[in-house]
Amino acid sequence: MSKLVTIYGGSGFVGRYIARRMAKAGWRVRVAVRRPNEALFVRPYGVVGQVEPVLCNIRDDDSVRAALLGADAVVNCVGILVESGKNRFDPVQAEGPERIARLAAENGVARMVHISAIGADMGADSDYASSKGEGEAGMLKHMPGAIILRPSIVFGPEDEFFNRFGAMARTSPILPVAGANTLFQPVYVDDVARAAEMAVQGKVEGGIYELGGPEVESFRALMQRMLGVIHRRRLILNMPRPIAGLMAWSFDMLQKVTLGLFTNGLLTRDQLKNLSKDNVVSEGARGFEAFGITPVAMAAILPDYLWRFRPSGQYDAIKESAQNLRNS
Repeated sequence: MSKLVTIYGGSGFVGRYIARRMAKAGWRVRVAVRRPNEALFVRPYGVVGQVEPVLCNIRDDDSVRAALLGADAVVNCVGILVESGKNRFDPVQAEGPERIARLAAENGVARMVHISAIGADMGADSDYASSKGEGEAGMLKHMPGAIILRPSIVFGPEDEFFNRFGAMARTSPILPVAGANTLFQPVYVDDVARAAEMAVQGKVEGGIYELGGPEVESFRALMQRMLGVIHRRRLILNMPRPIAGLMAWSFDMLQKVTLGLFTNGLLTRDQLKNLSKDNVVSEGARGFEAFGITPVAMAAILPDYLWRFRPSGQYDAIKESAQNLRNS
């Protein structure tokens, strides 16, 4: 019988790619999520019965334990960018990984892989970054041989970065950004999944690995790259920090006074703190080279899913070719 891996958050952006890779590698995959009926799309990743979504609440011991019973390995992909309702940074990103590690150790799970983020630090002034750091530390208390993957900003067809600004560029003549000079090292989602697959199979030793793509670019440069791909000209406006802070405070307050009816997916005060620091691989950190992976460049992937934000969508390239023929 093939081995079993439980992937917490396995229907999310990164998790679904890990689930697909583990299924292709012949593993049985248990996708632990809050709403299994919304994760049925993972089943075709394998043969009948190989990939199954199951109900799990990462804040509850019994729920987490039930999801990992019989597993040979666990992967934690659960994380949030914005607090909303009961999804707060501490329960999800600080307490959740430790709970999974503690119960995995108690039940004899051999290996744990945790998807964290570059910048994770218990001493950070950002709640997002500090909760990520606390989650790592708590997890290592119970599973000291665990593998922690810290990617920079992750891109791919379902990302919330390029897709978000591409949609904005479709209707707005201005792209307002906070922290235009902040550096990022975008990494392709399937490269992260490939590293996670190798980690689950024990092909690298335990510890922390920082994963970044081959290019380091500023926030402004990334927006310029995206605009080039979607064939649009827009003004990229770097918001002064006081104005960005006022906007973030206003959006946060709007979420609070509406009791969560409005979720601040635009800009939070905590995100503003993160944008004050570069999001790139640390000097001397272990990364993709330990896995023997050459990360994919953005130019090879972005056109495959950002085309829908072009003025004529999939027909834009055809129109451009026709224009070139007329001009030749």
